[in-house]
Amino acid sequence: MANENDVHDRIIDSGVVAVLRGIDDAQIASVARAIHEAGVTAIEVTADGKRASEKIAAVDRELADTDAVVGAGTVLDAPTAQSVIDAGAEFVLAPDCNPEVVRTCNRQGVVSIPGVMTPTEAVTAMEAGADMLKMFPATTVGPDHIGALQGPLGDIDIMPTGGVSSDNVGDFFEGGAVAVGAGSAIVDYDAIAADDMAQVRETAATFVDAVESARSQ
Repeated sequence: MANENDVHDRIIDSGVVAVLRGIDDAQIASVARAIHEAGVTAIEVTADGKRASEKIAAVDRELADTDAVVGAGTVLDAPTAQSVIDAGAEFVLAPDCNPEVVRTCNRQGVVSIPGVMTPTEAVTAMEAGADMLKMFPATTVGPDHIGALQGPLGDIDIMPTGGVSSDNVGDFFEGGAVAVGAGSAIVDYDAIAADDMAQVRETAATFVDAVESARSQ
C-alpha cells in the first residue's frame, strides 16, 4: 500500500477519480482494469451497495501490479470507514462531512476526502484533518464556488464531484479544482451491461482526454 502523501499525489496526478457504483462482483475487476487502461489512476468503489468490501478487495487485487490507487466512496460513518480500509481502500470519500470518518482515516494513514458545500463544512473538515475536500454536488453551485471557498480559507485542495462532464470539466479546473470525481460521465454503464470492456475503455479515455486538455490550458 502506498503512503498517504503518495496516494494524495496520485489522485491529483490522475486528475479524475472514477466512481464505480452498483457494478456486480463478476464485472467490477474487469471494469476497473479497463478504466485504468484508459488512463485513470484513482478508482473509487462506493460503499453504499452490497458486498462493498469484497468489491474493493477485488479491484485492489486486480490493479495490484499497476500505479492505481483504490478507494471507497459514500462512506457515511466511522465503522464503514474502518471496514473499507481493512478491505484495502487507500482513500475514503463521502458526500457529507463527518469528522469521525476523517479521524478514522487519519489514524489509519488513509487519505480522507469529505464532502462539503459551505465554508462552515469546509472548516469543520479541515479542522478534523481532511486531506482534500469533495465539493458536492458540484453543478449545484458551479465552478466559481471553488474560488469562493478558497478565498477566505486559503489554498485548499478541492475536488468537485456530481454532474462533472466532458463539457464542463474545463470550467472546474479553470475555477481551481485539483481533480474531479466522475461517475456516469466516465463509467459507461450501457457498455458494462453489454460486457463490452473495449467500449468501457474508450468512453473513459474520452473523459481522460477532456481532463488532460483542460489541465493543459
